[in-house]
Amino acid sequence: MSKLTVPQRFLKSLVALTLATSALLAHASPERPGEGTKVTPIFPSIAEERFRGEVAMAGLRELGYKVQEPKETEYGVMMVALANGDADFTVHLWENLHAKFYQQAGGDEVMVKVGEILPGVLQGYLIDKKTAEQYNIKYITDLKKPEIAKLFDTNGDGKADLTGCNPGWGCELAIAHHMKAYDLEKSIQVNQGSYFALMADTIARYKEGKPILYFTWVPQWIASVLVEGRDVVWLEVPKTDLPGGDNTVNTMYQGKNLGFAIDKIVAALNKDFAEKNPAAVKFLSLVQISTQDESEQNLKMQNGEKKPADIERHAKEWVAAHRQQFDQWLQAARSAAE
Repeated sequence: MSKLTVPQRFLKSLVALTLATSALLAHASPERPGEGTKVTPIFPSIAEERFRGEVAMAGLRELGYKVQEPKETEYGVMMVALANGDADFTVHLWENLHAKFYQQAGGDEVMVKVGEILPGVLQGYLIDKKTAEQYNIKYITDLKKPEIAKLFDTNGDGKADLTGCNPGWGCELAIAHHMKAYDLEKSIQVNQGSYFALMADTIARYKEGKPILYFTWVPQWIASVLVEGRDVVWLEVPKTDLPGGDNTVNTMYQGKNLGFAIDKIVAALNKDFAEKNPAAVKFLSLVQISTQDESEQNLKMQNGEKKPADIERHAKEWVAAHRQQFDQWLQAARSAAE
């Protein structure tokens, strides 16, 4: 093999230096501070939660980040993946509901929480308004009365059937805690499985004029079908009693104690990634979608627009409708990278 002459070696070094400098300049582009950096999102496997993730990914792409295909898993595993660097960010951390998952995975030592992606998130128990008014049912503990529980019994075992949430979501822990704390285990059967399939049956029962009892959260499409105040009403709990024992959090909504923290959904990032990517941190700290916008998008999915391409299109339409605000978020992110 022939050796390179001194001029050739010099030329080769010069080319390498030029390429390295070009790459550095590309990476440092004021408009695209994330240029050349891969970012791996991690989301829940619930399709109805994908919309806000698509909005976040759209902004990161405009900042130059090479956004990878999102990983999907349950919330507890999601926090572990972020803590270990197997993923870089999520926009799906419920600050109160998922606090235990966050702390168990290492908390602020290994992750960073920012922003308020979705403010004013509610959870609780609801029944149909007609039955509530007819029998003066206001509290979940009213179902301890056998004659009241029987109204919501769908299988003849004498217990009220409550449509509950999926294992792994976090809400199932609070519901199980409530059943014990309020002495409801002998009166209420919590039905778990595929939540949205169970809710389809619940809605069908309502349309047949039968009493219904279910757990839900807002925002999502169910609130657009079973409308609070028109079709259904929230049930109160007698006092705040949450898993973990911290009962100082706010559980009040319009004068009613719903028994669940009035929550907000925030972004969470792997700490190492966050320290190296101030633009991404700043952008995710500013992204915010109203509960109404997410509920409306979820209703589109329920009405048939539920393919991944549909959800991506919904996100693009949302960005277009909020372009001025979106551009302000991007500009702030670019400034943070300088």
